[in-house]
Order: sequence, then structure tokens, then C-alpha cells
Amino acid sequence: MMKSWVEKTIGQICDLSGGEVKTGPFGSQLHQSDYQESGTPVVMPTNIINGKIDVDKIARVSENHVNRLFKHKLSVGDIIYGRRGDIGRQALIRKENKNWLCGTGCLRISLGNGLVDPKFLHNYLMLNGVVSWIQNQAIGATMPNLNTKILRSVSVKFPSEIKHQKKIVAILSAYDDLIENNTRRIALLERMAEELYKEWFVRMRFPGHEQTRFVKGIPEGWSVKELEQIIDDIIDYRGVTPGKLGGDWSEHGCPALSALNVKNGRLIKLDQSKHVDEKMFEKWMRKKLKKFDILLTSEAPLGELYILLKDEKYVLSQRLFSIRANSDLISPLYLYSYLQSQSGQYELTSKGTGSTVSGIRQALLRQIHILTPSKPVMEKFDEQMLSFLSQKETLILASKILSQTRDRLLTRLISGKLSVEDRDIAFPPSMLEDEMVQQAVAQKALEPVL
Repeated sequence: MMKSWVEKTIGQICDLSGGEVKTGPFGSQLHQSDYQESGTPVVMPTNIINGKIDVDKIARVSENHVNRLFKHKLSVGDIIYGRRGDIGRQALIRKENKNWLCGTGCLRISLGNGLVDPKFLHNYLMLNGVVSWIQNQAIGATMPNLNTKILRSVSVKFPSEIKHQKKIVAILSAYDDLIENNTRRIALLERMAEELYKEWFVRMRFPGHEQTRFVKGIPEGWSVKELEQIIDDIIDYRGVTPGKLGGDWSEHGCPALSALNVKNGRLIKLDQSKHVDEKMFEKWMRKKLKKFDILLTSEAPLGELYILLKDEKYVLSQRLFSIRANSDLISPLYLYSYLQSQSGQYELTSKGTGSTVSGIRQALLRQIHILTPSKPVMEKFDEQMLSFLSQKETLILASKILSQTRDRLLTRLISGKLSVEDRDIAFPPSMLEDEMVQQAVAQKALEPVL
């Protein structure tokens, strides 16, 4: 360890800086019946995703409960962990999360003042070695369980001077800012694609609609057809495994996709996918995936979609169909958009079966109804939709490369192998904003003294 670096446990850091490691409220203090649709968010383990708080489906409580549980309010710079399940997952509380509540299934680290920068610790706790150590310490026969004693015992190596910690954070934050900017642009493209579909095919304000005659509620020249009538194939290898084909999984090669890899129009968790070698791929995928094939999850969950924008060497595994549109009869991009729409999702779920987990059989999938526009309208729709999706894929790839570069730097910077002490490092905009806020708070605190 470098001379200018020191090593202390999180417990020691908190004790020296007036911080604490604290559990969220007990279950007896906050009940399921206390949650409501509006109010102050309550952070649960399921809301901790990729180092941030995901507000999708977050629980909320009234101001009365917030006042009652004021000791569990979150502050900017707190680090929150889930106590159960995916141990090692944590998030940094940002200004938009200020005064939210720490949920019953969480722990929080409050660092106090001055010794360790919260963003530095947040990044340090992302190191694979640290995550593995925490996971190995977690107790529980059936489900790992994290507690304050384990978190207080985590050893942290850090530069003794806070300014050097901030330099490290500045480098990593520059990458985070670029990734965050791409994320915002991706979300904008997704909203534009959704709005384009609604404008043309829900509100029926497609090009030329003013001169179009409507017959039985749909434009003349359009039709409603069963999926079976407008596709070339449904590729379905559910239930196939390497063992059934006389082989085994491989460490490298072609990724096997399952329903776990398709979410919100994207492929996710590919780094967690199993693989097969070239020989097994040829045995398994007698029908190969092609450009504009539509991946559809058949259950758990039903109805997640992704469209391939180029030929890909993926293996179709559990709970996943690939739909190949007949491009002479329907645009694959339109079909993909329709299946994502409220009408398309209704068609899928209405054909779903199962008492506990809803799923759809291939025979019933072929029977769902598809509103099929005229070819000229679909061709015009394709031009704009392909542009949106191509830009989105480019940004996703750029973010992946940025993330990989950031992760490599993280290990070298946080370990001290890459020194920043003598480097003049410019702070990214996000950090400059945080510094201004901190200075304003400090100035306010000094006003009675001045």
C-alpha cells in the first residue's frame, strides 16, 4: 500500500467521523398496509440497481410515517445496502434521493464529515474483491443475510488526503457522466419511438390520414390478421439443453439467451449467460437467428421483446421465442412495435395460461390478432423507427465500452496502482455542482459565527 494511503474498517471510519452503520426500521414499525401510491419513497433492496435507486414501482408513505421514522431518513452521501438476497449490491444516495426513507430490508452507511469521501467509498465497495468478501461473510442457511457487524468490519484502503480521494472520484465520475448522458438519450429515443407508434396507429394520425376513408373503425386498405398469417416462422427451442444434444456448456463461445436476458426492449445480463461452442451451436440452432427477428419471452415474464438489427450467433434457450415476420406482408419493425403496445400486450396476455405464472403456448401465440396497416404507411414508419432503434443500439454499445473502461480504471485507481496525487485533474460538471452545494451548506452553517 502506498505511503499516503491508510487502511481502516468502515466501523472505524464512522466512529472517527461521527458517522454510523444503521439498519432500516423493523418490520413492526413499517407495514405493507402503510404503503400508498403517492408520498415519500421508501428504498427497498429491489430498488437498488447499478449503484443507484430505481424509482420504478418504489413504495411510498405519507408524511406522518416519515415524521414518525425520521431517524431513518436518507441523506446525500449515504450508502444503502440490501440486507437479504443479492448481497453486495449497494447504491449512493444522491440529492434527488434526499429525505427518502431507508426501507425495512436495508442497511445504510452514513460517513459523517471529512475522513472519507462518500463517492470514493461507493466506488471502493464496487471492487470485485470487496463484494466477494461481503458475500462470503453474509450469514444464513437458505438466504444470505447482511448485518451491521459485517459492514462495520469491511476494510477500506484510501488516500489520507480527501483531495486525492476526490481526484480519483473525478476520473470515474467523468465516465459515469458520459454513461448517464447516453442513458438519458436512450430513454428519449425510446419515448420518441413509442410516441411515433401512438400518433400513427393509436390516434390514427399517420401520413395521409386526412384523405383516408375508415371502414368499421380502421383505415381502408388495412386489415386485422392472425399472427400465423403474416409470419414466416416461430423459432422455438425451449426445453433444449446441451445434455439432451450429447454435449455440455462451454466457458466461451456463443451466448445462450433466455427470458432473463430480455427486458424493456434490450438485451441484458449477457455477461451472466451460459455459452456453447461452435459444434453445439450448429446442433442446437438448426434455424439461425437473422436480422429483424423478434425475440419474445413466453413466460416469467410473458411479453418482453427485443428486435435484432443484424444477424447474431445466439442460442435460443429457456422461455424464449423468435418470431420471423414475412416482410412482404408486414414490416418486422411495425410488428415489434405493435407487440410492445398496449393492444399487443393485451393480445399476448389474453392468450396466456397458468394459475401462478402466466405463459403462452406457441399454438396460441399464432392466433393473436395484429392490426396490419397498408404497405406504404409501414414503409414510412420503418424509416423513422429504424433510425431510432439504430441510434439506441449505438448508444448502448458506447455505454458498454465506457463501462468496461471505467471498471478497469476503477481497480487501478482504488487500489492505488495508478497514482493521481501529482496529476492536475479537472472535475466533471456533476462533481462541480456537488462541490458548490457543499460549499453553500458550509457557508450557511458558519453564518451565526461570522
